[in-house]
Amino acid sequence: MPTLDPVALARLGALPIRARVIVEGALSGLHRARLHGSSVEFAEHKEYSPGDEIRHIDWKAYAKLDRYYVKQYEQESQLTTYLVLDASGSMEFAGGGLRKLEYAGTLLAALAYLVIQQQDKVGLRVFGDRAVDVLVPPRGKTSHLHDVLAVIDQVMAGGGRGDEPPAVALERIAELARRRRALIVLASDLFDPDDQVLGALRRLRAQKHDVVVLHTLDPHERTLPYEGLTLFEALESDHRMLANPAAIRREYLDKMEAFLARCATACADGGVDYHLLSTDRPFEAALLDVLTARARQRAPGGGDGGRAAPVDHATDAAAAPAGAPGRSRGR
Repeated sequence: MPTLDPVALARLGALPIRARVIVEGALSGLHRARLHGSSVEFAEHKEYSPGDEIRHIDWKAYAKLDRYYVKQYEQESQLTTYLVLDASGSMEFAGGGLRKLEYAGTLLAALAYLVIQQQDKVGLRVFGDRAVDVLVPPRGKTSHLHDVLAVIDQVMAGGGRGDEPPAVALERIAELARRRRALIVLASDLFDPDDQVLGALRRLRAQKHDVVVLHTLDPHERTLPYEGLTLFEALESDHRMLANPAAIRREYLDKMEAFLARCATACADGGVDYHLLSTDRPFEAALLDVLTARARQRAPGGGDGGRAAPVDHATDAAAAPAGAPGRSRGR
């Protein structure tokens, strides 16, 4: 599957264009993989017969095969999807690719595009600054996609602003979705000083919501590649630390790997769909990972639809040299 480097894709233009390119690339790869499920809830095709919903006709399939095929879905009722974007200070880090905030926001924009294409509802919750509460209520109209993408674009341009923990945002989503099962997608680095986010994710799953985590990290956060005496600057405080990376690398990497293992294990035990993503990984490949995992879960013998093995692609800690975004919170 031809792919674009995330930095190159970011230069394509407006966010709606990038979102469409990512979705089309991922769906192309999904079809080539011969897996049922070309979208969040899509199951398979069947030949059209009188009485089938015209809105479910796959016009691309008609153009290729000159026959009408209808997309079948796992649940015919309209799905509500909540996208939850971490815009805290740590998401400003960029060492080996895009800023984590820009990567996570762009990937959620692609998911919003995909959900609206399915005629389902999508909403957005952005957290990061305790003084700012950004919530776009879920709606299913095509025009609503513009509203969602405009907010994501604005947030990415504004940058990370604070240190509001993810658990607070997830609790708000739990209140909003308490009457009906929803798909909840969190894009975050999961850096939580109070260590409450994993518990919040598991509680959402226990409430029968379908929960997906896009654990977004930078390649440098997994490798700490710096050499020589380096000044590390925190992004969510004024803390600075002058250190020799060679002297702290082993301990740092051990803590990072322990942190990642704990996140993956907690999500797996709680039935949460967990994906570890790197900001230098092509967007369409990352989205394809999510779609193929969900398609396999819905296949016969594929499990309960809430658990998936982590997709591990290179990523790392929370520190950066002076003059670059960084974070000093230990893991």
